[in-house]
Order: sequence, then structure tokens, then C-alpha cells
Amino acid sequence: MEDFKIKKREPFSDTKLLMTITICIFFGMYILAMIFLKGGFLHFQQIGDLLNDNTSLIIVACALTIVMIGGGIDISVGAVTSLVVMSCVMYLNNGGNIFVSILLALGIGLAFGVVQGFLISYLEIQPFIVTLAGMFFARGMTTILSDNPLKVEHEGFKSLMSSKISVPWMGYTANNGNNIPLTIEIGVIVAILCVIAVFFLLRKFRLGRNFYAIGGNQTSAMMLGINVKRTRFLSYVISGLLCGIAGYCFMMHTGAGNATNAAGMEMNAIASAIIGGTLLTGGVGSVIGTFFGTMTLTTIKKIVVSSGLNDPWWQSITTGGMLCFFIILQSVVLKRRQKKRAL
Repeated sequence: MEDFKIKKREPFSDTKLLMTITICIFFGMYILAMIFLKGGFLHFQQIGDLLNDNTSLIIVACALTIVMIGGGIDISVGAVTSLVVMSCVMYLNNGGNIFVSILLALGIGLAFGVVQGFLISYLEIQPFIVTLAGMFFARGMTTILSDNPLKVEHEGFKSLMSSKISVPWMGYTANNGNNIPLTIEIGVIVAILCVIAVFFLLRKFRLGRNFYAIGGNQTSAMMLGINVKRTRFLSYVISGLLCGIAGYCFMMHTGAGNATNAAGMEMNAIASAIIGGTLLTGGVGSVIGTFFGTMTLTTIKKIVVSSGLNDPWWQSITTGGMLCFFIILQSVVLKRRQKKRAL
């Protein structure tokens, strides 16, 4: 008889380990909320509402994940999203076409991605400086377009915005005995498709593996024959494109444009990526982890409000505390793994 050798299971990579920790914490936190807070947490609609309210944040967090895995940073994403919203609202209110407005959103995001990516990759200017300038420029352009909030008046877009996807079997029974189906917006489907697309890009395509390589060690990546400048440039191009999509989803959710739209979104997106296991130093991260990082961040805010702490500073305090917790957790986990590998 032949001897069969038992293969040792390979240990989790840093990316998978941090992602798994985030997913476990999210489900643990949500289950505790269901037990102690009950209320809306007992219904699937609570998760549906979290997704409906944060579609644009999920997409922008995907964009930050790609950039951060490659060792970069982009703090202009919130401002670009805001500019996309205001531009599309004004275009539609002036008799524009819905299809062209989508192209406009993608074009604005792509333009920022190309310009910023070129300055960072080929002129080797610090990403923080370039994207800071991009943030101020986009905010300024948004204010120039309109100081006042604008509501979308386009009838075709209103119909698109009011379209919902109902899932009756995931609904709940109200006090009056009526069945309330789970309702999600079209933007949720777009956000999930973006997560799936980025997941396959990072896992199945050479470009995605190159992002990990240049973020992990740029010198080693160059020795492997990877075009570091082009790879980093493409990470910002994809980020800009995703910001265009996020802006349009934001508009479909709110139906209005404002100079302060998406204010602070870049910080929430960075926090979501970090909570999801993406390291600021680059080379480690997962878009699935980022998705659950976003859900964790928004859920803890919901828990704070449901606990009766309605003052806005409590959400900021809990967000800051959670971010510190995950950064310390990542540091401890990775250091322990490095020690084990050294033995």
C-alpha cells in the first residue's frame, strides 16, 4: 500500500488573518446588539438600512483599500465625491440625460485619478500633498458651482432614485400584522458589484498582485520586473473611477447636492479600511475586510444612538476608540506572527 503524506495546512496570511478578526468582531458585536438592544437589530432591515445609508462610503473605502495596499494614500476622495454629486445635480436640472450624467460622474472621478496619479507616480510628489491639494481644489469647485443645496428635479432620475428592490421573505411582521419586506436601494447592488470587482482584481489579476508587491517592498517589486510607477498610477486612476461611481450612488440616495456633501467621508473610508485589516504601510489588506470594516464602523455608530447617546461627539469618541483598538490589535497580531516566523 502507498503511504499517504498528510499535508500541513498553510497558516493564514496577514491579510486573511486580519480580515477574519474583523468579520468575527462584526458578527459578535451585532449579535450582542440583538441580545441587549433588540429593537431594529432583530430585523434584516437594519442591515438593509446600514447598506442603503452607506453605499457611497463602501465604494470609496474600496478605492482607499487599493491605494493603501499599494503604499499610498488619497484624502481627496470625499471632496471628489462631493464635486461629482453637485456637477450631476446641476447637469440633470438643466435638462441633462441620465446616461450622460453617469458618464460625467465617471469622467470627473477619472480626471482626478489621472492627474493625481501622474503627479504622485511619475513626478514622485508625496501622495498626501497631492491629494490634499486635490481635496481643496474639489471642495472649491463644488462651492463655485453652487453655495446653496440643490435638489434634483429631473423626473427620470426621480423614478430611478425611487426604485427599490424588495425581498419579502427577509422582511418582518409589523405590530398591525402587515408583512414589511426587506427593501434595498439600487446603489446597494452597485456597491456590492464594486466590492466583488475589486476582490477579483486584487486576487485574480496580475495588476492586483502588483499592488501588494509595491506596497510590501517597492525595491523587491522593481527587482521582479514590476513597473512600479505605472502600477501606482493605475491605483489612483481606479480610485478616481470608484469615486465617480460613489458620487452617483450618493446622489441616488439623497437626491440632492450640497457643498458639504460627503464631508469627512475620506476619514471614514480610511478608518473602514484600517478596521478591515488594511495597513497604512501597504502590502496587506482585503476588500472583503474593508466591507466588514465599513459595516463595523457604521454599526457601532448605530449602537451608540440606540443606547440613547444621541450627542454627535459620542459617535466620534467611539469611532476614535475603535480605530485605536484595531490599530493596536493589528500591531500585536503582526508582531507575534513575525516572532514565530523568526523562530
